[in-house]
Amino acid sequence: MIRSEVDRFWSHVVKGPEPEDCWFWTGAISDDGYGRFWIRRQAGQQAVRPQRYAYELATGEPLPMSTLLLHACDIPICVHATADLDVSHVAPGTHRENMLDRAQRGRYRNRQTLRLGDLPRQVRVQRSLDLRTVILDHGWQPELISAALLGVELTHPRLF
Repeated sequence: MIRSEVDRFWSHVVKGPEPEDCWFWTGAISDDGYGRFWIRRQAGQQAVRPQRYAYELATGEPLPMSTLLLHACDIPICVHATADLDVSHVAPGTHRENMLDRAQRGRYRNRQTLRLGDLPRQVRVQRSLDLRTVILDHGWQPELISAALLGVELTHPRLF
């Protein structure tokens, strides 16, 4: 039996139990730490970002290529997209809005600044891969998800 594209997409998504929780992409992850979903179109097969695909499914509207999706949760493999922007973890925006959001959230680095939230690309990629592994191996386990997002092992001593 051949699964539909939409069914194949949702087979790679794990939703948290609460309405405000992330929905994690467990499919392919690109070398930038974001997901990748392969689709067939008239021009052939192409890769799209899963959060973009989820947003277009939720709203029924294709996004122009110039429109970016900004993450409210700052988790690259989160695909929690709904038409209600008060609930959705991704929202459409311009390149300028994305750069402002990046700076406001401390994910910006230049010669004068280095902020805590700015992770090198390889660290971001590894955290996405580790998070995907936790979800695939253990399902929705908040303590394990938190450890993967922070980049710590569960065996590390904790203060609280």
